[in-house]
Amino acid sequence: MVKKAKYIWMDGELVDWDKANIHVLTHTLHYGLGVFEGIRCYRCVDGRSAIFRLKDHIDRLFNSAHAMLIKIPFTKEQIIDAIFETLKANGQKEAYIRPIVFIGEGVMGVHPQDNPVRVSIITWQWGAYLGEEGLNNGIRVKTSSFTRHHVNVMMTKTKTCGNYVNSILAKIEAINAGYDEAIMLDTEGYVCEATGENIFIVRNGKLKTPPLLSILEGITRDSIITLAKDLGYEVIEERFTRDELYIADEAFFCGTAAEVTPIREVDNRQIGIEPPGTITKMMQRLYFDIVHGKEERYLHWLDFVK
Repeated sequence: MVKKAKYIWMDGELVDWDKANIHVLTHTLHYGLGVFEGIRCYRCVDGRSAIFRLKDHIDRLFNSAHAMLIKIPFTKEQIIDAIFETLKANGQKEAYIRPIVFIGEGVMGVHPQDNPVRVSIITWQWGAYLGEEGLNNGIRVKTSSFTRHHVNVMMTKTKTCGNYVNSILAKIEAINAGYDEAIMLDTEGYVCEATGENIFIVRNGKLKTPPLLSILEGITRDSIITLAKDLGYEVIEERFTRDELYIADEAFFCGTAAEVTPIREVDNRQIGIEPPGTITKMMQRLYFDIVHGKEERYLHWLDFVK
């Protein structure tokens, strides 16, 4: 269950959590046209709170809206200010942050016409998305029977609400089969991404991740690529097959919610000799050091709450 906070920001003002309601004829509820972001705020070692790569997330929110022909009725600066306002009003030192842009009530039918564009920002406390046990020791993963979106079927570079029905089906299938998460293949059968995370494998000391073809441009993915290169590792962005994943030395998911979560098993095949692997654990440790303000070199990725 989501732990309630005091307020939710809606269309320019703070509203009591229980009063932040929408009409049943809200267009996005019926047809799925809306965009959102997932952002995290962490409590740093010096006691301050900082949001990780906030501006990059807001840029992606606006890019998603642009691609989906939605005009957000606020500027980027106003959304950023509203996020800080909501965190402070809720007294939250750490939180998951969910800005969502959606089409309100008005006409029905597939075309939204001139229905109002609405914006909300929700903040709540959220721990390890795939569980503390998974974060520490790795998770079990199943290759889904559901294929990831083709690039000319959905806008795969956007965090569009309706896109995630595909993810929901894959996640339910994996959980019902006794796994923690699903791996999804693209329309040509190559490893694509998970239901809400990007994926990396490690082979012979090199990191490999699917290219930005049909996958989301993950901000955590970009961070991991930067960190790995800074550490001197070669990072290869190219397609790989399911059997290459099986024989990888290491594998891990990354994302704002999942952070850096090791994969210990895929389709009943153990990944590596003793998962989680050395590079995975190192990347995870460095990532958490950065978001908690322990690495001066990467402080530019943090926006501190004032």
